[in-house]
Amino acid sequence: MRGMIRRITPLIVIGALAACAQEAPKAPEPTKAAGATTDAAAAAAAAAAVREKEAREIGVDAYVYGYPLVTMEMTRRVMTNVANPEGTRAPMGQLIRMREYPTAAFRDVTAPNADTLYTSAWVDVSKEPWVLSIPDMKGRYFLFPMLSGWTNVFQVPGKRTTGTKAQTYAITGPGWTGTLPKGVVEYRSPTAMVWILGRIYCTGTPQDYEEVHALQDKVSLVPLGAYGTKYKPPPGTVDPAIDMKRAVRDQVDALGGKEYFAMLASLLKTNPPSAEDAPMVAKLAKIGIVPGQDFDASKLDPAVAKGIEGAQKPAQGTIMGWFDKGIAAGDATLENGWLTTTKTGEYGTNYVQRALITAIGLGANRPQDAVYPTSNTDAEGKPYVGTNRYVMHFDKGMLHPADGFWSLTMYDADYFFVANKLSRYTLSQRNKFKVNKDGSVDLYLQKDSPGKDKESNWLPAPDGRFIPMLRLYWPKEKPPSILDGSWVPPPVKKTG
Repeated sequence: MRGMIRRITPLIVIGALAACAQEAPKAPEPTKAAGATTDAAAAAAAAAAVREKEAREIGVDAYVYGYPLVTMEMTRRVMTNVANPEGTRAPMGQLIRMREYPTAAFRDVTAPNADTLYTSAWVDVSKEPWVLSIPDMKGRYFLFPMLSGWTNVFQVPGKRTTGTKAQTYAITGPGWTGTLPKGVVEYRSPTAMVWILGRIYCTGTPQDYEEVHALQDKVSLVPLGAYGTKYKPPPGTVDPAIDMKRAVRDQVDALGGKEYFAMLASLLKTNPPSAEDAPMVAKLAKIGIVPGQDFDASKLDPAVAKGIEGAQKPAQGTIMGWFDKGIAAGDATLENGWLTTTKTGEYGTNYVQRALITAIGLGANRPQDAVYPTSNTDAEGKPYVGTNRYVMHFDKGMLHPADGFWSLTMYDADYFFVANKLSRYTLSQRNKFKVNKDGSVDLYLQKDSPGKDKESNWLPAPDGRFIPMLRLYWPKEKPPSILDGSWVPPPVKKTG
């Protein structure tokens, strides 16, 4: 605009000198052209802003949708980035056999359990099936849920579903065709990525540890081509570029929008969307994410690229914000201070619920197998403090209705076990409780002992904040049942 004004001014001066009596010739009307240019630029900017906003909104939905798949991949990378099985990690296709329960010093994962010993593995079934053989569990409670790359539990052999006799399964990938050996049952995975997250119940005594270890050693996992042979798995490849220290959730949160969506697009090649995801797939295409194709942000409209880069933070807020909004939506309940959800393991198109469970409880079971009520506040709605005294009262016959087992675990504010003189992290059905005269049971949650006569019912707490969590494995389906709401955990009341 300024350049145009400088070109116009000399014309006006020359006209005035040539004939003062005459009207100075009118200057050309570049103002209209300049205005048109300005209007066009403003319109273009406005259109770009609209495209950016739309891309950001789609990007938020796409981020939430893809969060489980990206998180599973990042988890897989960390858990398999070793040459040989060690601790909580093992190479792809090799079993992790946890031999004992964690102590208060354990910090690998939050909310550890002291009820089941894990026997788990990650497999890639894109090239060939993998065969999982489970020995005769002799009546012992166990389950071996198989999670797809989207965290859906697509099969779950175990005492509830298949009994405890010896059983063998071939986990096949999308589109696989072939013949399986006699006696091998096919479990078809909807994705190439599969996480086998087996759990075997154990009382934690030396004798029971020995018995469960023997069962774990009989569990085998081999590629179909090696089934029936003396298969020796190759050592894993260690990638020094993988961050083995930072929590996986922090690593996922740190991914920029373009990096996140590039990973999602790559994973979609072997972990395809389901048929019911079609509307979401159409949305993804609008921001350049097409299943089976690479994602290249440099080829996008700059406004679209800017929009999806700005989707990261609001999407993370949407996921964690569902913790409270999910109650209003019916995905969870809050009664007696206990937050409970039975919307786990199978999610359909409830993408935000799936993403939240991924963020706070990756590996969650179907509700028929396990429900995990958690309490952040006491009966008065106040945070728990270990220096206070609390009691959880159960009427006769109402102590955690479950056909598998139940437990009440004490965690500190960061969801880790609490060190105490009894080395007791849970109360469960394997404890011998002191029963009241009317048949009811009181459990005590506090830092200091409630007295020698009540210590059998005591769950030691830390000095400061704490969080109790219930586990009901194979919850009863007939009332009283947590599945239909006919049983609700009783409130934890402050007594002093």
